[in-house]
Amino acid sequence: MFLNTDFLENDEIKLVLERTDEGNPERDRVPAYHFAVCNKKGVKMGACDLRIGHNDKLYYGGNIGYRIDEEYRGHHYAGKACLLLFELARRHDLGYQIITCNPDNIASRKTCEYAGGELLEIAELPEGNDMRDDGEYEKCIYKFIL
Repeated sequence: MFLNTDFLENDEIKLVLERTDEGNPERDRVPAYHFAVCNKKGVKMGACDLRIGHNDKLYYGGNIGYRIDEEYRGHHYAGKACLLLFELARRHDLGYQIITCNPDNIASRKTCEYAGGELLEIAELPEGNDMRDDGEYEKCIYKFIL
């Protein structure tokens, strides 16, 4: 199921696999890769993950998550990581990816635009969505055609 990820690098960053997660179909969890976002010297600058598959839960939660440590922000590292993850998603024969963010998260919205996403909608989270437990009620839904 999981593929070799050694190719996930460009001239600035590399994604270093930290772990995989087999998923849990009963809880609508799909398999996932979890990476450190590192510079070419191997210094960890953040993290990202790729969830393999599509379901209603991922429409609101997204296929890709990312976080760049504050001292490394402002260099499009999250967007560059997404572009690398799109290649891995292609190798899993996924035709598209969804990335979501809170409407007030301007940096994440810029990341989605940098990576070529189309804003589908700003959606209200459905009742019962576990992100509501964290006080979230809306998500920007971006789609990326691979």
